[in-house]
Amino acid sequence: MKKNVQLVVIDGQGGSLGKALVAAIKKTFNQVEILAIGTNSLAASAMLKSGADAIATGENPVIVACRNADLIVGPLGILTSDALHGEITPAMAVAIAQSKAHKILVPISKCNVTIVGIQEAPLSMMIDFTLEEIRSFLDSTMPSR
Repeated sequence: MKKNVQLVVIDGQGGSLGKALVAAIKKTFNQVEILAIGTNSLAASAMLKSGADAIATGENPVIVACRNADLIVGPLGILTSDALHGEITPAMAVAIAQSKAHKILVPISKCNVTIVGIQEAPLSMMIDFTLEEIRSFLDSTMPSR
C-alpha cells in the first residue's frame, strides 16, 4: 500500500455519516490517517470523536485538502453546490469535483440526487460498500513487485 495516503472525509450537518465512515475506516484500516472536514463544527466534532486523526471546518479547509488528497470520501451531495441544506458552497463543490483524488461517494437520499440503477440500502450496508471501495483503492496503490 502507498505510504501516507491522504484520505479526506467530508461531511456536514450533524456529521452522522462522516462519524460512521471515520469509525469504520479506522477499524478496518487502522494504518490510514484521516483528515475529517466538517462543513460545520458539529460535523467536525462528531468525526473527531469517532477517531479522525485531524479535523478542520469550513470552506477553505475543503479547498486546501482537495489539492493534496489521494482519496475523498463523503456523501454524494458534496459534489453539488448548495447541497446539505446549503452547507456545500460552489467553491467547495468545484474543489472536490476538480480534485485529482479518487472519490468514493455515498448516495444517501438526503442529497436530493437519484442515481438510476442504485438501490436504497441501509447505512450499514453503504458503509460496507465504502470500505470495499477503499480497500480496492489502497490495494491498487501497492507498488508492483
